[in-house]
Amino acid sequence: MSLTTTTTPATVPRRHSNRRQRTLWGITLCTLLLLAIILSPWFMGDAGLSTVLTQRNQPPSLAHPFGTDWLGRDMLSRSLHGMSLSLRIGLLAAAISALIGTGLGLAAGTLGGWIDAVITWIIDVFFSLPHLVLLILIAFAMGGGTTGVIVAVALTHWTSLARVIRAEVLQVNSSDYVHLSRRFGRSPLWIARHHMVPHIIPQLLVGLILLFPHAILHEAALSFIGIGLSPHIPAIGIILAESMRHLSTGYWWLGVMPGLLLLLSVKAFDWLGENVRALLDPKTSQG
Repeated sequence: MSLTTTTTPATVPRRHSNRRQRTLWGITLCTLLLLAIILSPWFMGDAGLSTVLTQRNQPPSLAHPFGTDWLGRDMLSRSLHGMSLSLRIGLLAAAISALIGTGLGLAAGTLGGWIDAVITWIIDVFFSLPHLVLLILIAFAMGGGTTGVIVAVALTHWTSLARVIRAEVLQVNSSDYVHLSRRFGRSPLWIARHHMVPHIIPQLLVGLILLFPHAILHEAALSFIGIGLSPHIPAIGIILAESMRHLSTGYWWLGVMPGLLLLLSVKAFDWLGENVRALLDPKTSQG
């Protein structure tokens, strides 16, 4: 005798509720983790950043979970300060890049014609250029530093979002209510404001969150090769660059522990973006 499981109407809402709760819990945990990293310097202050030569090159322990460096500074404090700075710079650069991508994608999909052709050509040009080379050239042309990193990251990360926004706007542009608005004499700016912008907000939010890990990694890469932030600023890329000189002597924690913190922060943004996408997508939010 075979037993068959039947799905009652009560189990479907319960399953949907559990999936939604897991998604909300994932968003909450990722947000709290990232906020804790960003705000950690204000809670910790300068504790652990001062030189203590009697505690040089100590491996990870309960007193120093990330160990100490060649000057006796606590690597956990340095890593959190550096990661907080890198996150704030990455957030600013990603936000500027998202605004550029949204504006160009919205203009291309709404206005069409030669404007759409020019914007599409610009997007294709940026896609055809080596990404990291373009990033380095822009940062070098801006003279490096914080401004150079922000400008370089902002000008090189908008293309994918612009292409997604353009596709969404073109889809809305062919709908009946947009055609009806045109017949009533509404301007393209009015149509973009009242019809396009509310539709692309979910794509903009998800695209902005998913831009963050790329911006953070490329900020760290520019600082690592010496084009980014000043060596006197404890950014995560600078900490990793300094640790490379000591890895060969067996002080593995100087590079591994800050690298793991960087990886955790990037993955937290990735998980946050995926959970927000699942929450906003009608297919997954209703499944």
